[in-house]
Amino acid sequence: MTFFRADKNFEKFEDVTASLLKKEGVKLLLCDLDNTLRLHSEKEPADELAKWIKGLHRAGVKIVVISNNGRKNMMQKFCEPLNVPCKWWAMKPMSRKLTEAMSELKIKPSETVMLGDKLSTDVLAARFAGVRAWKVDHRRDIV
Repeated sequence: MTFFRADKNFEKFEDVTASLLKKEGVKLLLCDLDNTLRLHSEKEPADELAKWIKGLHRAGVKIVVISNNGRKNMMQKFCEPLNVPCKWWAMKPMSRKLTEAMSELKIKPSETVMLGDKLSTDVLAARFAGVRAWKVDHRRDIV
């Protein structure tokens, strides 16, 4: 494990499949929101995100959104229809919200992955929390 490198890299969140998570022994997927699961311009969850999350839930994987975004109402409005809890103002790379989520769900770090788009926040927060760090390419609006 290299501290400043993700354990796995993916093009997009949809490449992280339920079968892969099961094979890797992952019970909890902590996900960054902005530019990982959604574009900044998206006000509501995209259909592909909702479908992906439903598939992970059916496979028994718990998901918690961990974001540095401080807009609590926006975060809740976005995550609620997905049946996904969220933790806002996480101040990543600090790992407090990651460890808080694991503690609340009683899931071990060895059974947890942090999925995000940034080395400087998501990957480092995963390292500090003692969980695996998986990185997706930064999502951008198509102009």
